[in-house]
Amino acid sequence: MNTAQKFGLVIVAAGRGERAGSPADGPKQYRQIGGRPVIAHTLATFLSHPSCGEIVVVIHADDEALYASATAGIAGADRVRTVSGGANRQASVRAGLEAMAETAPNHVLIHDAVRPFVTLEIIDGVLEAHNAGSLAALPAVAVADTLKRGDAHGDVTGTVPRDGLFAAQTPQGFDFAAISAAHAKAAAESDTSFTDDCAIAEWAGLSVRLTPGHPSNVKLTTAEDIAMANERLSPAPLPDVRTGNGYDVHRLVPGDHVTLCGVEIPHDQRLDGHSDADVGLHALTDALLATCGAGDIGDHFPPSDPQWRGAASEIFLAHAAKIVREAGGVIMNADVTIIAEAPKIGPHRQAMRAALSRILEISIDRCSVKATTNETIGFAGRREGIASIATATVVFGERT
Repeated sequence: MNTAQKFGLVIVAAGRGERAGSPADGPKQYRQIGGRPVIAHTLATFLSHPSCGEIVVVIHADDEALYASATAGIAGADRVRTVSGGANRQASVRAGLEAMAETAPNHVLIHDAVRPFVTLEIIDGVLEAHNAGSLAALPAVAVADTLKRGDAHGDVTGTVPRDGLFAAQTPQGFDFAAISAAHAKAAAESDTSFTDDCAIAEWAGLSVRLTPGHPSNVKLTTAEDIAMANERLSPAPLPDVRTGNGYDVHRLVPGDHVTLCGVEIPHDQRLDGHSDADVGLHALTDALLATCGAGDIGDHFPPSDPQWRGAASEIFLAHAAKIVREAGGVIMNADVTIIAEAPKIGPHRQAMRAALSRILEISIDRCSVKATTNETIGFAGRREGIASIATATVVFGERT
C-alpha cells in the first residue's frame, strides 16, 4: 500500500483489565510505562505512520476523562475520534467499524491498545499483504515453546505438535467492507465469542494471510507484564561515579627521613607537621572525603588536638575510607602524585602502592603513585617543601 492510500484504524481500549492488578490502579491501557500511559505509546506509533488515516479509539463509557488525560499532548491526537465500546471485545470492534462506516476506507487495521510495542515494520507487513490482494492479514510469530494439553485436575494429557502453530498478534488488517460484513453477520447469527477479528474473518470464509509479527509486540495482560514494560521503557540507571581531588604541602626541615604514602624513606630532611606530615596520604584523605561531601582532613583530625601529634597518617586515610564505605561508596581508584626534587620516589613506588592497597582494602592495580620534580622552580624546586596531588574515584551505587 502506498502512502497515498490511507488505511483506517480501530484501536480497542474499552477493557477493564481484571488480570492487571488492583482495580484501584485503573484499566491497564491507562497505566504508566516509561513515564506515560500505555495507550499513548500505542497511538504515537500509528500516528507516525504516513499511511494512517482516520483513527477511531473504542473506550469504555466511564473512561472519557482517563482517555483525555492519557492522550493530552500527543502530536496528531486531534485526528482521533472516540466511541463507546460494548459488552465484549467483539462488540467494541463492531462499534468502531460502525463509527467508520461513513468514510469507509478501503482497508482497516484493528489493534489492541495494550500492545504498545507495535512497530512500523509490523504495520507495513500487514499493509503489504493487502497490497498483494489479501482481504485479511494477521501478524504472527511461530510458537517456540512446547505445548501441553492438560485436564481439569492439572494433569498433562498430551503434547501438542507445534509445527504450523503461530501466536496471533495485532494489528490485524482487513478489507473494510469484508470485515464489517463479517462482524455484522457474527452479531446476528453466531453465539460464539470470538477472541480476535481474524477468527471472525475465518468463520465468515475469508482467507487470512500470515505476516511477520515480532516477540516484542506483546499484549500487556498482567501486573507483571506492565512492570516489565515499564522497565523496558524506563531510562537505564546511571552509575553514580564521583571523583574527589586533594592537595597537601608540608615544608622540609633538617632530619633523617620523610614519610610518603605510608613508606619511610631515608633523607637528610624531614617533613614538618603535627602528625607524620605524610603529604601523599593527607592529599588522598581529602580526595576520598570529597567524594561524599565529608569535609576535609582538618575537620576530622584537627591539628589543635594533641592526640594526633606524630600520628601515622594511615589512620587518617583508613578513617576516610570507612566514611566512604558507610555512605555506600566503593573505592575504585586512588592516584597520588608526589612533587619533590628529592628523595627519589621510583625505588619506593611499589611499596607505596602496596601500602595504599592495604589501607584502602582495594587491589594494588587500583592504586597509583607517581612523582615529578618542580624543575628547581618554587618552594619544591628549592627543596623547601614537598607537595602532593591526589585523585580518588568512588562509585556510590545507581541513580536515574
